[in-house]
Amino acid sequence: MRFTLHYRGPLKANRGARDKHLLRRYFHEQLGLLWDQAPLSDYHEYLSEREKEGEISLLYPIGNFKFIPLVSSRLHMIAELDLTLLRPGPPGNLIVQSGDIDNRLKTLLDALKIPKEPTALAADEAPLQNETPFFCLLEDDSLITAISVTTDRLLEKTVDPNEVLLLIHVTTRVTRAIWGNSGLGS
Repeated sequence: MRFTLHYRGPLKANRGARDKHLLRRYFHEQLGLLWDQAPLSDYHEYLSEREKEGEISLLYPIGNFKFIPLVSSRLHMIAELDLTLLRPGPPGNLIVQSGDIDNRLKTLLDALKIPKEPTALAADEAPLQNETPFFCLLEDDSLITAISVTTDRLLEKTVDPNEVLLLIHVTTRVTRAIWGNSGLGS
């Protein structure tokens, strides 16, 4: 399965739980729309708790949230990411302007996955009206098998040096075919 997520806003290096969750909220909305379209619309039974042994559930309760990752070890899936990152400033300067690219990408990758424990969320964080369940791209960033990053200039006037326009091209693949993942990867 192939699709593209997008983000426009600040992307800073070494951010805390609150900033990562703001990014997660941005992607939640897009992933929710994706779950309403084929082929994912055929798999809505995965969005609830298991009722019987052997049934697949993608629900991960963490703190006040019920997270649903699309790419999950329960479905034997992996993801490849191809990122296009447009940012203000001249070409180059990736290391000195607005934090190095590695730490900005670490912030992004943490936001694309479900938090592993309640402390990865701000203490007062609670789901908003449309955030149950809460959709994420990844169960864990270890399920990313390939990542490529292309950076270029954001040709707009902006006052925030952390402002980016980001396109995330996602390709999902299955590592082991089971009845529950047919149609979800190549």
